[in-house]
Amino acid sequence: MPEPMRVLMVGAGGVGDAAARIAVERDFFEAWVVADYDLARAERTVAAARGRQDSRGSSGEERFTAAQVDASDAEAVTALARQVRATHVFNAVDPRFVMPIFTGALAADADYLDMAMSLSVRHPDAPYEEVGVKLGDEQFARAGEWEAAGRLALLGIGVEPGLSDVFARYAADELFDHIDELGTRDGANLVIRDDDGNEVFAPGFSMWTIIEECLNPPVVWERERAGGDLEKGFFTLPPFSEPEVFDFPEGIGPVECVHVEHEEVLLMPRWVEADRVTFKYGLGEEMIAILRTLHTLGLDSTEPVSVKGVEVSPRDVVAACLPDPTTIGPRMEGKTCAGLFVTGTGKDGAPRSTYLYHVVDNADSMRDYGAQCVVWQTAINPVVALELLADGTWSGSGVLGPEALPPKPFLDLLAAPKPDGYGSPWGLQDRTPHDVLLPRSAPPNNAAGTPKDRTKDH
Repeated sequence: MPEPMRVLMVGAGGVGDAAARIAVERDFFEAWVVADYDLARAERTVAAARGRQDSRGSSGEERFTAAQVDASDAEAVTALARQVRATHVFNAVDPRFVMPIFTGALAADADYLDMAMSLSVRHPDAPYEEVGVKLGDEQFARAGEWEAAGRLALLGIGVEPGLSDVFARYAADELFDHIDELGTRDGANLVIRDDDGNEVFAPGFSMWTIIEECLNPPVVWERERAGGDLEKGFFTLPPFSEPEVFDFPEGIGPVECVHVEHEEVLLMPRWVEADRVTFKYGLGEEMIAILRTLHTLGLDSTEPVSVKGVEVSPRDVVAACLPDPTTIGPRMEGKTCAGLFVTGTGKDGAPRSTYLYHVVDNADSMRDYGAQCVVWQTAINPVVALELLADGTWSGSGVLGPEALPPKPFLDLLAAPKPDGYGSPWGLQDRTPHDVLLPRSAPPNNAAGTPKDRTKDH
């Protein structure tokens, strides 16, 4: 058995807070340290986790403690990880801080998990045709160091990326002999209302990263382009390219989806055989219009500008003006769906089209955990992964994606009823193409699907 697990979670935003509320119900770890730049926020998360356990008749939950850390300082992350004797560093902040935390964990001789990968840099000359620095390139470049140290860096283990990547491995192992396309498709019918019941604009998590991923050139991978060289298979498109109307399950219905830059496209081709890999979000007309306007006005820029003698980043100002994603749960209604649409040839040799998915109703996550559904759906997956690592079901060294590990134990533990599992079932629908990709004239649900995972609200 592995050594007793001691988790250092960096980040007490919406996802980190939800992860603590989920983890407190499990017994696979001996310590869980919640660290944040804002110590008071970390302490609130610890209090919330302890309160959940106390409400179940416990005399107190002492495994959870709070600490302060600057996530931009790799040495500070290392020092805290050593101080708390962390075996695993769990990154729950936004992707700007991936590399300091990733570096700090390795220096502390700890394993590492994140829900987003190191940031991309667009191609200087042909940004909408060729890739520049891709998501995760900085991390994969250091894979040899992790292998030499015998430590594991598990990248992208939220919901998207994360559960979607587990679905890809499961589809390849259990359902398909040949895969034409692995297409992550994310949609929702979520709305947020003000005190008078009117719909208002309030993203489900950090607007900073929504801007980052939705306005960056989206990446697609194709085997034919690769010609045997993985890296040659990646190419880019303009933002919001190739719209399609995808019919989401459990009452969400048709939502118009567009290409968005996301980690799945960079992860899946490394471990799963497929002809094409894509990622599309159901952003909704309002979100797309807002993002286009921000870009036109230069408000998506991260470069500081001088305002009455004060240097500020326009994007930081936009994010600060919107409601804190951790506070909007009581005002949110509807469901969110994360899933993978797989097409190809089934194990029986016949054509097959299958959508593997996970739906969360905000009413359920708020009732059971006090967490809105977008952050809760993200948070449950790294906790499941940590449990599999704690009992040795999952193991490895180097820099890996979820596709590199056995999918069935993960999916079984996620879906199994409590207390043995997490009680969060996933679904599988076999479809024909006309059931899924509706004509553009079909009336889509224009509620904005909220991009997941890469936005660890910070």
